[in-house]
Amino acid sequence: MADRGPGLSDFFGELYLRSTLPFLAGDVTDREVEYLRQAFSDLRVPGPIADLGCGHGRHASQLAGTLGGRFLFGADLDPVSLAERDAGFDAVRADLFRLPLADRRLAGAYAWYSTLFVFEDADIERLLKRVAAVLKPAGMLVFHTVPYEHVASLPVAGFDGPLPDGSHLVEKASFDPATGRDNAYRELTRPDGTVLSGHFFIRYYPRPEMARLVEGAGFKVKWMHGGLDGGPVSAASTDLIVGLERTHA
Repeated sequence: MADRGPGLSDFFGELYLRSTLPFLAGDVTDREVEYLRQAFSDLRVPGPIADLGCGHGRHASQLAGTLGGRFLFGADLDPVSLAERDAGFDAVRADLFRLPLADRRLAGAYAWYSTLFVFEDADIERLLKRVAAVLKPAGMLVFHTVPYEHVASLPVAGFDGPLPDGSHLVEKASFDPATGRDNAYRELTRPDGTVLSGHFFIRYYPRPEMARLVEGAGFKVKWMHGGLDGGPVSAASTDLIVGLERTHA
């Protein structure tokens, strides 16, 4: 996680952790981890790999020690998620915009669930350039988001229901095609009556615009997959997984 300002920092803390954990099925995590393992299996650049916005570490805890001897660590700004993270990997509390790494330090990095896209456009560009700076030439960045077309096909979405721990979650989201932003509000009422709430948005880009964005930050697109099976993006895709290579510039 990165510093997203007062409102978003409140959202991407305990509220995000408590309201998303119930939806993170173990079999889905296993498939995501295997996808990442395969994605980095052909990486020829030596060096460590970073989980950007690692949260409680559901990916990093399984990937650590399985990447051909590479050191893997997580970085996140939320102290609650880091304090409760799964065992098996090292992590540092850090703002992704100010990663405490020398330039060209990493061989690879990944970011899941639109972590890189909850900022204003100029900040997204700045963040991508910062990630590019800490990657070695020919290093790899893999990120996950949702296809623009899928979000645009469901301009209004929401959830209102109980969670397994007895909490109650309400979320309302509306997509603005003029800005490419999905604007949302989430409210979690915990069993003890405590209410956590916050506003956030996610920025979605059509694929040609996404390609121009990452190329301008110093990457070239290696692939765009429409799911964990590695297939192409289609009208039915609910995932967009992008593999990028750091250019030699």
